[in-house]
Amino acid sequence: MIAETAARLRENIQKVIVGKDEIIDLALIAMLCEGHLLLEDVPGTGKTTLAKTIAASLGCTFRRVQFTPDLLPSDVTGIYYYNQKRQEFEFRPGPIFSQILLADEINRATPRTQSALLEAMQERQVTVDIATHELPRPFLVMATQNPIELEGTFPLPEAQLDRFLMKVAIGYPNAEQENNILLRFEHRDPLETLQKVVEPADILAMQDEVRRIRVEDSVRNYIVNVCRATRVHEDIELGASPRATMALYRTCQARAGIDGRDFVIPDDVKVMAAYVLTHRLMVNPQTRLRGRRPEEVIREVVNTVSVPVEAL
Repeated sequence: MIAETAARLRENIQKVIVGKDEIIDLALIAMLCEGHLLLEDVPGTGKTTLAKTIAASLGCTFRRVQFTPDLLPSDVTGIYYYNQKRQEFEFRPGPIFSQILLADEINRATPRTQSALLEAMQERQVTVDIATHELPRPFLVMATQNPIELEGTFPLPEAQLDRFLMKVAIGYPNAEQENNILLRFEHRDPLETLQKVVEPADILAMQDEVRRIRVEDSVRNYIVNVCRATRVHEDIELGASPRATMALYRTCQARAGIDGRDFVIPDDVKVMAAYVLTHRLMVNPQTRLRGRRPEEVIREVVNTVSVPVEAL
C-alpha cells in the first residue's frame, strides 16, 4: 500500500515540481514519519511551491506564515479574545491549526516566536494561556530559510533544529529541467488545477504501516553505531542525540516502505544519515576553519562504521 500510494503522490506532485524526485520522496518520508522538514536554499528554488503542491495532493489544509522580526507567538498559535455578544472568552486559532504549515523564512523571527513551534512540532498540541488544544492530523511543518542572507536573522537554536526530522536543500535545476519549467508554466500555473489523489486518512494509515516495517537486529545496531560514532568523532563538538537515532530509524523504515520493501537495508541508513543528522551536529571551530562541511563529516562517519552483512 505504501509504495503504490507514494507512487501516485509522486506522479501528481511531478505535474508541478520538475526534476526533484529525491526531494519529493524526502517530503513524503517526513510526512510518513510524522516529522517536519527544514528547507534551506536560496529564494526562487520552489520551496513554497513544493509545500503547496504536497498539501493539494493530500487534500490537507494549508497555511503559510511569513516569519518577520515583529511576529508574535500569538500570531502563530492563536489568542483568547472577549466576545461581547456572548459575554465570554473564545479561542481564535492561529495558522498553526492546519495540517501543513509553511513557516517561511523561519530564522527571521525572534527566538521567542520560534519557540512557539516547539510544543506543536514535538507533541502536536498547542498551549495558550492554561488551555491545551490538539492539532489536526496529519501535521507537517515545512520551514524555509535562506542560507546566504544572514543580516537581520536569528539562527535556529539546537533545540529547535532537533525538532526537524530532516534538513534538505532543493538546489538549482539543470538546463533541461529549467526549460521544462518554462514550458510547464508557460500558459498557466499547473498548481491551480492540481487534484488531490490521497485522503488524509490514507496518510494516517500509512504512518501506522511504516512503524511495522521490519528492522533486523544487525541493521538496528548499525543505526545506533552510526549515531554513537558522531559523539566521539574528532571533528564533531556535539554529536547526534537519542532523538536523532530514533529519527534515523523511522526515516529508514519510511524509505523502505516507499521503495516497496517491508524491511530496512543498510543502504537506507547510508542515504538517510546525511539528511537526518547533518543539522543536528555541531562541528568544532577548527573543522569549520578548514572549510569542511557537516555533510562531509557525516559521510566520513558512516564510512567508518562496519556495515552489517547477510550471513550465508
